[in-house]
Amino acid sequence: MSDCIFCKIIAGEIPSAKVYEDDRCLAFKDLDPKAPIHILVVPKAHIQSVDAVTPENSGEAAHILEVIPGIMKELGVKTGYRVVTNIGPDAGQTVPHLHFHVLAGQEMGWTPA
Repeated sequence: MSDCIFCKIIAGEIPSAKVYEDDRCLAFKDLDPKAPIHILVVPKAHIQSVDAVTPENSGEAAHILEVIPGIMKELGVKTGYRVVTNIGPDAGQTVPHLHFHVLAGQEMGWTPA
């Protein structure tokens, strides 16, 4: 999508602090970190949110969940991390492109579940 900020980051039109990239996803540092380590992991295919995951594109989300542990290991995270995704504006999704926030580097005091 031409107006999607994450699609522009993926295309290299907007710079980012890349942490990981392969042919299916990109991970980069969040510009407004909520923890010492706060990265966003996005599929290169434009999928609006978890609500838009289908049998045809679910492999993109699964791939991200497969690479996150390796990214965290590369970043030296040993004591745990949190993975969060928001669906829709009421949940705090500000960019309509599926993305996973991965937070680490401090004890997470609030547990919503």
